[in-house]
Amino acid sequence: MKKVIIIGATSGIGRELAGLYARTGWLVGATGRRQDLLYTLQLEYPNNVITECFDVTANESTNHLKSLIAKMDGMDLLIYNSGFGDVSESLNWELDKTTVDTNVNGFIEIVNYSFNYFVQQGHGHVVTTSSVASLRGNSMAPAYSASKAFQSVYFEGLYMKTKKMNAEIYVTDVQPGFVDTNMAKGNKRFWVASPEKAAQQIFDAIEKKKWRVYITQRWRMVATAMKWMPDFIYHRIA
Repeated sequence: MKKVIIIGATSGIGRELAGLYARTGWLVGATGRRQDLLYTLQLEYPNNVITECFDVTANESTNHLKSLIAKMDGMDLLIYNSGFGDVSESLNWELDKTTVDTNVNGFIEIVNYSFNYFVQQGHGHVVTTSSVASLRGNSMAPAYSASKAFQSVYFEGLYMKTKKMNAEIYVTDVQPGFVDTNMAKGNKRFWVASPEKAAQQIFDAIEKKKWRVYITQRWRMVATAMKWMPDFIYHRIA
């Protein structure tokens, strides 16, 4: 039985991925801050889900991850899906700090450990749920865009590392657009995907071992437009 650990599996894309992997026959290690939601997930898939309740901002992530790996007797795939972001129009410090603690500090602690675990094991796959927002800055949520850029750039570095290794190590940077979850803020949303559709496309991309994927696929067009849009235009609209 293959084994996946999903960091941030209590709701949204993470929970859909947990259910998808469980139904496919994987052993799923599900984490999150809310024990009650982890419990209901475990009740739904009692033979395929093992849980570990912790907050990635609490500086104890490595110990919890080691505990979960031990309970599962191994790990083949790690998906870092935990994330935080909110509108910070007045540049609110508490929002910015929580964003960085979750999307940067919690992210790098878990991903760094997992990547090295897979290197020692000789095989494995690390995935992060970044965002199309990682491509450029945003006046309404500068910390969120910057933190997601950190994830994507870090993963590009990991991808280049894997090309120099004689091991079956893979990385996938998932960049969603708008998905209908609590993380999706704002009144100007478009091309909003359901969590079910997003999870299925992420699952397929991981199976194909893609190093970067846009969810849904039409967001590749938006990403290309954002990347090449002249500054004087982009700075007016973002």
